[in-house]
Amino acid sequence: MVCKPVSITIRKVSETIGPPRRVGPLEWSSMDTDTPAEKAERAAGLVKRMTLEEKCAQLASHWRGVDADAGDMAPHQSEQTGGTAPGDDALAHGIGQLTRPFGSALVDPVEGAARLTALQRRVRANSRFGIAAIAHDECLAGFMAHGATVFPTALAWGATFDPDLVQAMARQIGTTLRSVGIHQGLAPVLDVVADSRWGRTEETMGEDPYLTGVLGTAYVTGIQDAGVIATVKHFAGYSASHAARNFGPVNLGPRQFTETYLTPFEMAVRLGRARSVMPSYAANDGVPSHANIRLLTGILREEWGFEGTVVADYFAVNFLNSLHGVAADRSAAAGLALDAGVDVELPGVDCYGEPLLAAVAAGAVEEKTLDRAVERVLTQKLELGLLDEIPDPPADVDLDPPEARALAAEVARKSIVLLANDGTLPLAEAPARVAVLGPAAGRRSVMLGCYSFPNHHDRVDDAAADGSGPEPDLGIAIATLAERLAVDLAGATVEHVAGGSILDASDAEIAAAANAAAAADIAVIAVGDRSGMFGRGTSGEGCDAPDHSLPGRQADLLEAVLDSGTPTVVVVISGRPYALGTAPERAAAIVQAFLPGQEGAAAISAILTGAAEPEGRLPVGVPARPDSPPATYLGPQLARRSEVSTIDPTAKYAFGHGLTYTEFDWDEPELLSGPSVGPEGTVEVAVRVRNTGDREGTEVVQLYLHDPVASTVRPVQRLVGFARLPLAPGEAGRVRFAVPVDLAALIGLDGQWTVETGTLELRLGRSSADTAAALAVEVTGERRIEPGTRALATHVTVERHIG
Repeated sequence: MVCKPVSITIRKVSETIGPPRRVGPLEWSSMDTDTPAEKAERAAGLVKRMTLEEKCAQLASHWRGVDADAGDMAPHQSEQTGGTAPGDDALAHGIGQLTRPFGSALVDPVEGAARLTALQRRVRANSRFGIAAIAHDECLAGFMAHGATVFPTALAWGATFDPDLVQAMARQIGTTLRSVGIHQGLAPVLDVVADSRWGRTEETMGEDPYLTGVLGTAYVTGIQDAGVIATVKHFAGYSASHAARNFGPVNLGPRQFTETYLTPFEMAVRLGRARSVMPSYAANDGVPSHANIRLLTGILREEWGFEGTVVADYFAVNFLNSLHGVAADRSAAAGLALDAGVDVELPGVDCYGEPLLAAVAAGAVEEKTLDRAVERVLTQKLELGLLDEIPDPPADVDLDPPEARALAAEVARKSIVLLANDGTLPLAEAPARVAVLGPAAGRRSVMLGCYSFPNHHDRVDDAAADGSGPEPDLGIAIATLAERLAVDLAGATVEHVAGGSILDASDAEIAAAANAAAAADIAVIAVGDRSGMFGRGTSGEGCDAPDHSLPGRQADLLEAVLDSGTPTVVVVISGRPYALGTAPERAAAIVQAFLPGQEGAAAISAILTGAAEPEGRLPVGVPARPDSPPATYLGPQLARRSEVSTIDPTAKYAFGHGLTYTEFDWDEPELLSGPSVGPEGTVEVAVRVRNTGDREGTEVVQLYLHDPVASTVRPVQRLVGFARLPLAPGEAGRVRFAVPVDLAALIGLDGQWTVETGTLELRLGRSSADTAAALAVEVTGERRIEPGTRALATHVTVERHIG
């Protein structure tokens, strides 16, 4: 349908959406007006005056400086040093970093800020040069502190397809961190999902490198705008481990490694100016990331121009000795990591203490290599003002302010994906009797990811590790889905029957839920995960899955409720996608929420009742069967269903899929730049979309690139642009994409980024499996791209108007 313009413009809103703005070097010290070059010069001057002990101290860290010992939180932790608050002897030469002052134990925020300030003043007093420490903490789902706002997980950010919102969220998180004296946040995760059985899928932004790169860059920009160093991780390929096992070996070829797994990091470093990078635990093709000089120095610094610090993942320097077996002892591990480009050891001084001193003294590590890392650390400390006087701690701290909760609620609402709907949703008029079923409907912790404070600490939910029994105080106000629906469906009789726990159920418990469904006018069943750490959950770090079956007996429960014959709405609250049995064929509707945070229950309820519109799109495909093989939409033709294999990897719901409560018509797209373009040019396409329904709604216009003939085997298609288009009933909008030809570049047979001559196809679609139109363009020449110069992002312009 072609929309004719009217003579009077009723409403016109224009905005430009592109990569988050490029920001300059961090200059956060209000008392220091030196330029970046002058800061680097000052840092080099300090290094020349330092002893070896003082230099090594700047590369070391200390865990739990302001609280009591929190106990081991991860395997292998007991092998490391750290302990409780350091004495003056431990600080005799200074210290580089203070590890997780708030994230390691329950700390009152005002007392914690006061203790951190006192500790920082001790650190400065014990340093000949008055150098304070960088304090870092986790911030993947918000500041990981007791009582702080818990935002949705990163997989939920991916489902929003909204970089502006992610940037605003990150700025709020950064503001909270800085308010209590934290300088560095260990986020975002830029790993691209290869196999969603991997437990850390919930920490990623999905299976697409472009979406991950755009949203990750937005997060970096937001948190660094607030004065906090972003730490992008895990560099790189960590998520592509064999059999989706945490820490498992990675065997990526150089082309896939570069094109898929390095791209989000390059975007965050070159566009977002990320100031810190954390390597992966894994070894790719036999080389551990923490010892990979080609990765940490050659690519990161020499090709991309990275000028910040590389900080080790926790214990990973020693893992070169204890797990990877590429270093004979801790001195050798320190030498390998430092030579490769790891500047700071976390979380405690281990290899970068006496072992590193011994390696330098023996000549195994050159002192100039040590000096290089110390200069980088000191330059960053000068940027942060850590050679200035330590300001007084705040007298009042609110880690869960209204503005943070409002952002958490908005991210949650925009992340929820409507997978299927026969018209039952929204529940515009409350049914007389509603059965709210399933173990995920009655528990608060199911809304949270493993890097939220409550779920990160095993003692928080010890009383109900299997998902049954009473939950302790989680430190934040959070409702269960059953509680929220009882409020929002005030005219209905709402009965909650759990039907068992996340991990188990008896036949009687399943029967009770099915009977409750049979007696109701409509059933809402919530299934999914309880996220945790290293086996203490069904999703999260170290909680990998053998297949895509719902945990415990939830699949049996779901089928029993569907057998009741009552119209059933399925709500999946999870950290990974799960196969849903016969629900896609039999359920009235299916809603996916990727661990939506403390405001998750309200957000899900708003979607179900129609108080809010479903806006989310899948950042990762939903498998058709529990035994579906690992697959993403990025595969080449032979990775798809074919007659040469009996195994069909096709997702039930594809990347980018998501329904709304309205309808959209798309006009034929326009190729604005002509049918041909040079190898350094830009292709411009536009499409007009109109909301033809009777409700507001948001269309997410997705642009995919198809390269039919190339020198290497290509994915059938891959995302190169997207735009959210919110429209009122009858309203139309136009999306314009300016795609650099560089986004069609590939790693050629010579191992270099190359734009090749030939035909490209740009596909506009509602998802990777739903293409509305395709446009062909001819690239008229070939071009090799110099490292670090490739254009990385499509520029997007959105116009909304009646016409």
